[in-house]
Amino acid sequence: MARISLDCQSSLPGIPLSVLSVPMENKYKCQQCLQVLRKPVQAQCGHRFCVHCFKQLTSSGPKPCEACRQEEIYEEPISILNSNEAFPDNAAGREIASLPARCLNRDCTWTGSIKEYEAQHEGRCEYEQVQCEACQSQVVRRDMDRHNERECEARTLNCKYCKLTFNFKDIKAHDEICQKFPLQCKDCGKKKIPREKFQDHVKSCAKSKNACPFSEVGCKSVIENGKLSDHEHSSAMEHLRLLLPTVLSMVRTRADGSGSGEWQEDSGLGLYRAPDEGSGAAASSQSVDLEKKVSLLESDAIPVSALENIVCVLNREVERSSLTLEAFAHQHRLDQEKIESLSTKIRQLERMVNMRDLQLSETEQLVRELQLCTYDGIFVWKITDFSRRRQEAVAGRAPAMFSPAFYSSKYGYKMCLRLYLNGDGTGRGTHLSLFFVVMRGKCDALLKWPFSQKVTLMLLDQNNREHIIDAFRPDVTSTSFQRPISEMNIASGCPLFCPLAKLAGKSPYLRDDTIFIKAIVDLTGL
Repeated sequence: MARISLDCQSSLPGIPLSVLSVPMENKYKCQQCLQVLRKPVQAQCGHRFCVHCFKQLTSSGPKPCEACRQEEIYEEPISILNSNEAFPDNAAGREIASLPARCLNRDCTWTGSIKEYEAQHEGRCEYEQVQCEACQSQVVRRDMDRHNERECEARTLNCKYCKLTFNFKDIKAHDEICQKFPLQCKDCGKKKIPREKFQDHVKSCAKSKNACPFSEVGCKSVIENGKLSDHEHSSAMEHLRLLLPTVLSMVRTRADGSGSGEWQEDSGLGLYRAPDEGSGAAASSQSVDLEKKVSLLESDAIPVSALENIVCVLNREVERSSLTLEAFAHQHRLDQEKIESLSTKIRQLERMVNMRDLQLSETEQLVRELQLCTYDGIFVWKITDFSRRRQEAVAGRAPAMFSPAFYSSKYGYKMCLRLYLNGDGTGRGTHLSLFFVVMRGKCDALLKWPFSQKVTLMLLDQNNREHIIDAFRPDVTSTSFQRPISEMNIASGCPLFCPLAKLAGKSPYLRDDTIFIKAIVDLTGL
């Protein structure tokens, strides 16, 4: 036998059972993962495995076949799994590839064959839940672009003002300090002033109001920048009266500190005095203009106080901004924790809803089967949409179909029929092939095995004249009629049951695109 290639590209276990649109035959099931075989290989004991599962089983050396142990037919060395003694089962692979499939994802209506599912749909479905690499949340594939652009908490954005890159959660905090962020002057109404230029604008804004420069000496006026010169001109006398006490106080201070017999100069005011010589003092006082004294005071003493006041105001603003930023950061952390908690709850609810949907689907299938179920060994199978089903069989999308289960009695054998609308084996393309299948039931332990009752299969003439009938007695040595160990045994019956030509034209067996098949199980001896 050929050695299994250890560098096989398939790294996936079996295909989920629920992908199949029809009940799965046991021969298509991987003995390791119990799913539909993906790239099947057959061990020398006859059991089939996915190539991925087989490689895992034999990765550390040969292993006993657990399926053989369960069937109690363990034979060494045949039942030892060894990569040197297994081969790709291409025949089973082709059969599985033609089985009908459907998408598992909610809201997806895709259908096709297993081959099409693996090649075209698996891992590409727009309705599949995938994980966002940035925030690790589960998102429907079709919504991933929108999630990345608008919803992902971990996405990066460029500040539209300064063009720097930030995480989405940090962008609002950045807006509070961005030097390019546009502000609006509340005085003149001008908009889109960058934060870095806003203070310059406030100083030059004609509508902005500031305290008079002589506020340090008692002027209470608050003036718009554009009217400051008018205020200074109109209030010059008032400003001089406010300055007079300060000037006199400084003159006295200088006089007290100077000698009595020498001329003294005040570097701050440019005043001179001499002892007891009134004419010299008068000449000196005439050479000093009062406006120059006021200018000297403005450029020396007053700006220092103003700068101190500005520093105090800025310190208060910084403290207030720090407290506000800390409060925002704390609230942001609380909001993030709440969002994560809600996201976890949503994911849990979604998983619960998916499980409920699956349970509901299984319950609906069981109810449909019970509605059609019989307990007297006689079953009539009505098959509608014959033309469409036949075309699907010819195309290989659904070569076989199973009937609902029926019973020989309430606690008797469980059975069903399997029909190939385009034939199977020797009847492929020329006949309807009809097979009888023994299924695993709840009361099998109480029944007589192997199954040995006569089975009659009929295609009913809807004019009630000439039914097509075939009957057989089971071969009690065949595994098809032993007590089932899987969901159903291998089908057995009539590959040449009815020529397809009898269903052409105005056939009495095909009316209103519907045929009827009847099965009768002889209950003698039960």
